[in-house]
Amino acid sequence: MLATPFTSTLPFGVAPLSLDHALALIRVVAGLMLAGHGAQKVLGWFGGYGPRGVAGWFGSMGIPTPLAFAWLVGLSELVGGICFALGLLTPLAALAITLVMLGAIFLVHWPHGLWNSKNGFEYPFLLFVIAAAIGLAGPGAYALDPILGIHLAQPAIYIAGLIIELVGLAVIAALRGQRVAQQGATATS
Repeated sequence: MLATPFTSTLPFGVAPLSLDHALALIRVVAGLMLAGHGAQKVLGWFGGYGPRGVAGWFGSMGIPTPLAFAWLVGLSELVGGICFALGLLTPLAALAITLVMLGAIFLVHWPHGLWNSKNGFEYPFLLFVIAAAIGLAGPGAYALDPILGIHLAQPAIYIAGLIIELVGLAVIAALRGQRVAQQGATATS
């Protein structure tokens, strides 16, 4: 469990806050926001396009097997976001989030620069950092993992998973490059 020596007393006699409170707030807000994005992709909720719509968009960017990736991304956001918010299987939930955010950063937003106003990678980078911090540090005391006695090897699981994600992203980028090159060759024929 995370040691929380820092506390802050709030005005008007409100109980002190700890790092565990802060971690819970960050997890819940980021996790639920991401779960909403997943619901857009998987269920078509909140103005989303569902898996087929997302697959069409992925296909237009040269992502290989776009329907499979639409499901992977959508379920990673939905299930990973819910588990992250709850602090359940936290290093795995953090990996689900960083998987999607690394893909979003490097396959979609990187060419546009940092700022979100120009479709840059600002928002996925922020979510990546939040997930990485929780994946490395743990969910804090106000989470289901410590309550249920779930003790995954954190940060070892997270670090190993992140390495696998980076290798997978490199493979996807290479396959995407081949696919885009083939589409370009077909278009000029």
